[in-house]
Amino acid sequence: MLLATKERNQIDRAVAMLLELLGVEKDYLPALVCLSQAYLMLKQAPKARNHLKRVAKIAFQAELIDDFERGWLMLADVYIVGGKYDLAEELCWRCLASNKSCAKAWEFLGVVKEKEAAYKDAASHYEKAWGFENEASAAVGYKLSFNYLKAKKYVEAIDVCHKVLGQYPDYPRIKAEVLDPAREALRP
Repeated sequence: MLLATKERNQIDRAVAMLLELLGVEKDYLPALVCLSQAYLMLKQAPKARNHLKRVAKIAFQAELIDDFERGWLMLADVYIVGGKYDLAEELCWRCLASNKSCAKAWEFLGVVKEKEAAYKDAASHYEKAWGFENEASAAVGYKLSFNYLKAKKYVEAIDVCHKVLGQYPDYPRIKAEVLDPAREALRP
Protein backbone atom coordinates (compact mmCIF):
# COMPACT_ATOMS: atom_id res chain seq x y z
CA MET A 1 0.00 0.00 0.00
CA LEU A 2 2.84 2.38 0.84
CA LEU A 3 4.51 1.83 -2.54
CA ALA A 4 1.29 2.52 -4.41
CA THR A 5 1.30 6.15 -3.26
CA LYS A 6 4.62 6.69 -5.10
CA GLU A 7 5.51 9.31 -2.51
CA ARG A 8 9.15 9.25 -1.45
CA ASN A 9 8.48 9.36 2.29
CA GLN A 10 5.96 6.51 2.03
CA ILE A 11 8.40 4.43 -0.04
CA ASP A 12 11.11 5.09 2.56
CA ARG A 13 8.73 3.85 5.29
CA ALA A 14 8.03 0.73 3.25
CA VAL A 15 11.76 0.10 2.80
CA ALA A 16 12.31 0.36 6.56
CA MET A 17 9.46 -2.08 7.26
CA LEU A 18 10.67 -4.54 4.62
CA LEU A 19 14.25 -4.43 5.90
CA GLU A 20 12.95 -5.13 9.40
CA LEU A 21 10.94 -8.09 8.09
CA LEU A 22 13.95 -9.42 6.18
CA GLY A 23 15.99 -9.13 9.39
CA VAL A 24 13.66 -11.73 10.89
CA GLU A 25 13.23 -13.95 7.83
CA LYS A 26 16.28 -13.48 5.60
CA ASP A 27 15.07 -15.06 2.33
CA TYR A 28 11.37 -14.20 2.38
CA LEU A 29 10.75 -13.96 -1.37
CA PRO A 30 7.73 -11.59 -1.46
CA ALA A 31 9.55 -9.11 0.80
CA LEU A 32 12.72 -9.27 -1.33
CA VAL A 33 10.75 -8.57 -4.51
CA CYS A 34 8.78 -5.75 -2.90
CA LEU A 35 11.96 -4.21 -1.45
CA SER A 36 13.61 -4.37 -4.86
CA GLN A 37 10.60 -2.64 -6.40
CA ALA A 38 10.87 0.09 -3.77
CA TYR A 39 14.57 0.60 -4.49
CA LEU A 40 13.84 0.85 -8.20
CA MET A 41 11.18 3.47 -7.47
CA LEU A 42 13.78 5.37 -5.45
CA LYS A 43 16.19 5.15 -8.42
CA GLN A 44 18.61 2.98 -6.44
CA ALA A 45 19.18 0.25 -9.02
CA PRO A 46 22.37 -1.20 -7.44
CA LYS A 47 20.56 -1.92 -4.17
CA ALA A 48 17.62 -3.41 -6.08
CA ARG A 49 19.99 -5.53 -8.16
CA ASN A 50 21.67 -6.94 -5.05
CA HIS A 51 18.35 -8.05 -3.57
CA LEU A 52 17.13 -9.39 -6.91
CA LYS A 53 20.29 -11.49 -7.20
CA ARG A 54 19.22 -13.12 -3.94
CA VAL A 55 15.82 -13.83 -5.52
CA ALA A 56 17.54 -15.50 -8.48
CA LYS A 57 19.48 -17.79 -6.12
CA ILE A 58 16.46 -18.97 -4.10
CA ALA A 59 15.31 -22.50 -4.95
CA PHE A 60 12.17 -22.44 -7.08
CA GLN A 61 8.85 -22.98 -5.28
CA ALA A 62 5.78 -23.36 -7.47
CA GLU A 63 3.46 -21.71 -4.95
CA LEU A 64 5.48 -18.47 -5.23
CA ILE A 65 5.64 -18.43 -9.05
CA ASP A 66 4.28 -14.88 -9.35
CA ASP A 67 6.95 -13.48 -7.04
CA PHE A 68 9.72 -15.42 -8.79
CA GLU A 69 8.49 -14.21 -12.17
CA ARG A 70 8.30 -10.58 -11.03
CA GLY A 71 11.77 -10.76 -9.46
CA TRP A 72 13.38 -12.44 -12.47
CA LEU A 73 11.85 -9.89 -14.84
CA MET A 74 12.93 -6.93 -12.70
CA LEU A 75 16.48 -8.29 -12.60
CA ALA A 76 16.41 -8.93 -16.36
CA ASP A 77 15.35 -5.31 -16.88
CA VAL A 78 18.21 -4.08 -14.68
CA TYR A 79 20.65 -6.26 -16.64
CA ILE A 80 19.34 -4.98 -19.98
CA VAL A 81 19.85 -1.38 -18.86
CA GLY A 82 23.36 -2.34 -17.75
CA GLY A 83 24.18 -4.04 -21.06
CA LYS A 84 24.43 -7.56 -19.59
CA TYR A 85 22.29 -9.18 -22.26
CA ASP A 86 23.37 -12.78 -21.68
CA LEU A 87 22.31 -12.62 -18.01
CA ALA A 88 19.02 -10.95 -18.91
CA GLU A 89 18.32 -13.57 -21.57
CA GLU A 90 18.97 -16.42 -19.12
CA LEU A 91 16.48 -14.93 -16.63
CA CYS A 92 13.85 -14.53 -19.34
CA TRP A 93 14.23 -18.16 -20.38
CA ARG A 94 13.95 -19.20 -16.73
CA CYS A 95 10.71 -17.23 -16.51
CA LEU A 96 9.40 -18.80 -19.72
CA ALA A 97 10.23 -22.28 -18.46
CA SER A 98 7.53 -21.85 -15.82
CA ASN A 99 5.18 -19.58 -17.80
CA LYS A 100 5.41 -19.85 -21.59
CA SER A 101 2.82 -17.09 -22.05
CA CYS A 102 4.73 -14.39 -20.14
CA ALA A 103 4.52 -11.49 -22.58
CA LYS A 104 7.06 -9.38 -20.68
CA ALA A 105 9.71 -12.13 -20.87
CA TRP A 106 9.16 -12.43 -24.64
CA GLU A 107 9.36 -8.64 -24.93
CA PHE A 108 12.64 -8.51 -23.00
CA LEU A 109 14.06 -11.26 -25.22
CA GLY A 110 13.08 -9.08 -28.18
CA VAL A 111 14.84 -6.10 -26.62
CA VAL A 112 18.01 -8.18 -26.13
CA LYS A 113 18.00 -9.42 -29.73
CA GLU A 114 17.27 -5.92 -31.03
CA LYS A 115 20.25 -4.54 -29.06
CA GLU A 116 22.36 -7.30 -30.63
CA ALA A 117 21.06 -6.26 -34.09
CA ALA A 118 19.45 -9.69 -34.63
CA TYR A 119 16.26 -8.18 -36.07
CA LYS A 120 14.64 -11.41 -37.29
CA ASP A 121 15.04 -13.00 -33.86
CA ALA A 122 13.85 -9.81 -32.18
CA ALA A 123 10.76 -9.75 -34.42
CA SER A 124 10.06 -13.39 -33.57
CA HIS A 125 10.16 -12.64 -29.82
CA TYR A 126 8.12 -9.44 -30.15
CA GLU A 127 5.59 -11.38 -32.24
CA LYS A 128 5.05 -13.79 -29.33
CA ALA A 129 4.84 -10.92 -26.83
CA TRP A 130 2.31 -9.10 -28.97
CA GLY A 131 0.24 -12.24 -29.42
CA PHE A 132 0.16 -12.94 -25.68
CA GLU A 133 -0.98 -9.36 -25.11
CA ASN A 134 -3.83 -9.93 -27.60
CA GLU A 135 -2.28 -7.41 -30.00
CA ALA A 136 -3.33 -4.65 -27.62
CA SER A 137 0.04 -3.14 -26.68
CA ALA A 138 0.93 -0.24 -28.95
CA ALA A 139 4.53 -0.18 -27.67
CA VAL A 140 5.11 -3.86 -28.45
CA GLY A 141 3.32 -3.46 -31.80
CA TYR A 142 5.66 -0.58 -32.64
CA LYS A 143 8.74 -2.62 -31.69
CA LEU A 144 7.45 -5.58 -33.72
CA SER A 145 6.78 -3.48 -36.82
CA PHE A 146 10.13 -1.69 -36.46
CA ASN A 147 12.01 -5.01 -36.32
CA TYR A 148 10.02 -6.36 -39.26
CA LEU A 149 11.16 -3.26 -41.15
CA LYS A 150 14.80 -3.84 -40.15
CA ALA A 151 14.48 -7.52 -41.14
CA LYS A 152 13.11 -6.40 -44.54
CA LYS A 153 9.70 -7.96 -43.89
CA TYR A 154 7.88 -4.93 -45.23
CA VAL A 155 4.40 -6.38 -45.69
CA GLU A 156 4.37 -7.72 -42.13
CA ALA A 157 5.58 -4.33 -40.85
CA ILE A 158 2.76 -2.56 -42.69
CA ASP A 159 0.15 -5.03 -41.37
CA VAL A 160 1.26 -4.49 -37.77
CA CYS A 161 1.31 -0.70 -38.26
CA HIS A 162 -2.29 -0.81 -39.49
CA LYS A 163 -3.35 -2.86 -36.46
CA VAL A 164 -1.62 -0.47 -34.06
CA LEU A 165 -3.02 2.62 -35.79
CA GLY A 166 -6.47 1.00 -35.84
CA GLN A 167 -6.46 0.87 -32.03
CA TYR A 168 -4.29 3.93 -31.35
CA PRO A 169 -4.71 6.40 -34.25
CA ASP A 170 -2.50 9.02 -32.60
CA TYR A 171 0.35 6.66 -31.67
CA PRO A 172 3.50 8.73 -32.16
CA ARG A 173 6.27 7.93 -34.63
CA ILE A 174 4.91 4.67 -36.07
CA LYS A 175 3.67 6.26 -39.28
CA ALA A 176 6.83 8.26 -40.01
CA GLU A 177 9.39 5.77 -38.70
CA VAL A 178 7.91 2.46 -39.83
CA LEU A 179 4.82 2.66 -42.05
CA ASP A 180 6.10 5.21 -44.58
CA PRO A 181 9.59 3.63 -44.95
CA ALA A 182 8.05 0.15 -45.32
CA ARG A 183 5.70 1.40 -48.04
CA GLU A 184 8.58 3.17 -49.77
CA ALA A 185 10.67 -0.02 -49.71
CA LEU A 186 7.90 -1.90 -51.52
CA ARG A 187 7.71 0.59 -54.36
CA PRO A 188 9.74 -0.28 -57.50
